[in-house]
Amino acid sequence: MNIEKLKKASENFGTPLYVYDLSVIDRQLKKLKEAFKKLNNYQIHFAAKALSNISILKYINNLGLGLDAVSIEEVRTGIKCGYDVKKILFTPNGVNFSEIEEAMALGVKINLDSLESIIDFSKAYPNQTVSVRINPGVKAGGNENISVGHIDSKFGITEESIDKIVKMDEEKKIKVTTLHIHTGSDVIENNHFELGIKKIFLIAHKFKNIETIDLGGGIKIPYFFGDTETDLNKYAEVINEEVKKFKLAKGKELKIIFEPGKFLVSDSGYFITKVNYVKKSSKNTFVQINSGFNHFVRPTLYKSYHEIVNLSNPKDKKFDYSVVGYICEKDTFAENREISKVSQGDLLCFKNSGAYGFTMTSNYNSRLKPTEVCIYKDEIKKIREGEKFDDLFRGQIDIFND
Repeated sequence: MNIEKLKKASENFGTPLYVYDLSVIDRQLKKLKEAFKKLNNYQIHFAAKALSNISILKYINNLGLGLDAVSIEEVRTGIKCGYDVKKILFTPNGVNFSEIEEAMALGVKINLDSLESIIDFSKAYPNQTVSVRINPGVKAGGNENISVGHIDSKFGITEESIDKIVKMDEEKKIKVTTLHIHTGSDVIENNHFELGIKKIFLIAHKFKNIETIDLGGGIKIPYFFGDTETDLNKYAEVINEEVKKFKLAKGKELKIIFEPGKFLVSDSGYFITKVNYVKKSSKNTFVQINSGFNHFVRPTLYKSYHEIVNLSNPKDKKFDYSVVGYICEKDTFAENREISKVSQGDLLCFKNSGAYGFTMTSNYNSRLKPTEVCIYKDEIKKIREGEKFDDLFRGQIDIFND
């Protein structure tokens, strides 16, 4: 973390401000490749929903990665950014079939997660290649909202429907070449990953045309010094073992796809705000900043922890503060957090803000969305213009305008 560089970015572009250090993405990708070095055949797809700025997507594309897209708009954005359509996997959930038709016309790979959508697909595209998302029945993830692989989740094909899909494959109504799972985000316990991995490889034995296993994302990163994280080496060992077992049984080595989002970009991001007031009450000292959950919703929605650094006064004595936003309801970023002494006008930086930060911003309270910049080859470059007041009315129609 380069405090002077972040302060300079704030001086040049104002606050609130998102800053991404692209060198961190390189570092995280290197970690993944080191962990998976024993795998002969694998591919990494970036989860576009984590950070969809086109400059970031182009940078990641230039690193040789594919793309995980969950909407037709993400598919089209990926194509606009130069991704090979053969390396884009479209994983919709409950969308209108017209999105699947558009994706097929664009030439990307389709990953379906309901028996109903697969039946529709088989009628429209008989015996065409398709990927199927399996619900592994594993409850995992750092928060209820991001635990998506359990039996009560809306995502994926449950166990009782798998044999029906196998039959469709055998009858050449569809051609299943890929199986996909995603248990959740911020998965700490390797045994949760292991349960899902073993289950999907077991299911893979049922499909004669199977070529690829997509293990989704969910790798846990540390949010502060000493925080827990996924053991990548153990994760890779389990995968490598299952690949070997399948090859021994079927004489075929399956390709593995990973879909990291947060793992690649979270630590690259810094969200910088300015202190409006330091407000003291009988029980708390509130630090009121020039932002709210409209700009950075994760602490409110997911109760996520983000280390807060006072860029203006990083080495002073620490005091307990509750950092709050300016939205007209509770938007607390941190409660009773130790931060170096805070004064009006100080710059506060939220670390680990690269994933699901700007992509989840809104205009709630008619607030404007912030600027995005990146640090590339030691230069600070603007990659998104912050909104202006007139942007709030773009697309609106005033029926009372005389």
